[in-house]
Amino acid sequence: MSARLHKWFIEETSVDTAHMFGVKEYIVSAKTPFQEVEIADTETFGRILVLDGKIQSSEYDEYVYHEALVHPAMLCCAKPRRVLVIGGGEGATVREIFLHPGVEEVVMVDLDREVVTLCREHLPSWHRGAFDDKRLTLHYMDARDFLVDNEEQFDVIISDVPETVEASPALKLFTCQYFELVRNRLSDGGVFVLQAGDFGLPFVGTHCAILNTVRQAFPDSYSYRTFISSFNTEWAFIISFKESRDKPDSAEIDLKVRERGLSLRFLDGETAASMFSLPLNIRKLIEKEKRIIDDQNLLTSY
Repeated sequence: MSARLHKWFIEETSVDTAHMFGVKEYIVSAKTPFQEVEIADTETFGRILVLDGKIQSSEYDEYVYHEALVHPAMLCCAKPRRVLVIGGGEGATVREIFLHPGVEEVVMVDLDREVVTLCREHLPSWHRGAFDDKRLTLHYMDARDFLVDNEEQFDVIISDVPETVEASPALKLFTCQYFELVRNRLSDGGVFVLQAGDFGLPFVGTHCAILNTVRQAFPDSYSYRTFISSFNTEWAFIISFKESRDKPDSAEIDLKVRERGLSLRFLDGETAASMFSLPLNIRKLIEKEKRIIDDQNLLTSY
């Protein structure tokens, strides 16, 4: 048995629960104008990225999160030529988008230039050179300001911002006003997807409120989820369609993967069928949810 690691990173998952990681070495420990950022090496999960005390991704399983986030939306869009990414500082979201043939332009809007710079330097296995692709345009600014100031239309919009913890700059990226802006920037047949919080009991209530809020702008919105080992929980996503349609099925996913010549490690039709199949107790919670998040009534995870 190896010697016990002498450094511990403790991620508080609620006011009285936590998730611990044994840390071999801290690579970065810094505070930007917007958030605290840490990059560390662990024995089990490899390198990890932490923002404001919350793990964002790990070297071991980031591909699970990013394939789950990106590919259902990209595959459900007939011709995803122009894609907007909100957040996504690691560069892995953009990496997965560029796997799809026919992508002509990706616009990435991230508030925190320093985090992107640190990720570019210290997380090369995440972005794999995606930041250098000439099809990528980077804007360092508030995402809502970008959506207000630019009337460009996008085929797919992907919101990959940190979860809704207290005082987070991302809080106003989970409101009905934000989702209406997103809808107005989607082209006909466009698809929107966002990471949407912890799907595990008893924390899933935040996700239910986000889904109910998204549905004010996008009636055809569907929850899906997958287990992320480094999060130690199932994590939720929401896919939304500008035009009425059902959630994707396994046959559609497999067909589009073959047509586009994708070689994925996590997602296929069988995986997608599992992700979009929600348990009875959660479906009941979603049905009962009445909360709508708006700019005057922001919702934090705890």
